[in-house]
Amino acid sequence: MPRAKGGAKTRRRRKKILKKAKGYFGGRRKLYRSAAETVLRAGAFAYRGRKQKKREARSLWIVRINAACRAEGMTYNRFMQGLKIAGVEVDRKVLAELAVNDQVAFAALVKVAQDAMETSGAAAAAQAPTAAA
Repeated sequence: MPRAKGGAKTRRRRKKILKKAKGYFGGRRKLYRSAAETVLRAGAFAYRGRKQKKREARSLWIVRINAACRAEGMTYNRFMQGLKIAGVEVDRKVLAELAVNDQVAFAALVKVAQDAMETSGAAAAAQAPTAAA
């Protein structure tokens, strides 16, 4: 049986890896074995990075909303709770955008959240049983 060396298929596979390794330093871009290892590792980092990017964006939105809330005399936690009670369904991305670019609209949302918290607090106090000693 004749020996199979791969030929065109092997060359195509190797060229694909070396093309992905373009721009890497030294042998990492020229030598197939080190290029293959580096490309595999880069893919893992890229996959992980796509998840981290979303996580970091949400974290930034929360920081911005919290800073704007505190400027209005409210905490982030109470603000989000108040919006939920009031039935306002605005996501954190939009809230952060309002906090940075439209302080008047954000202040109105803080007012809505405060009013909702006060009315729910009054309703909870009315429903609570009186302590009989």
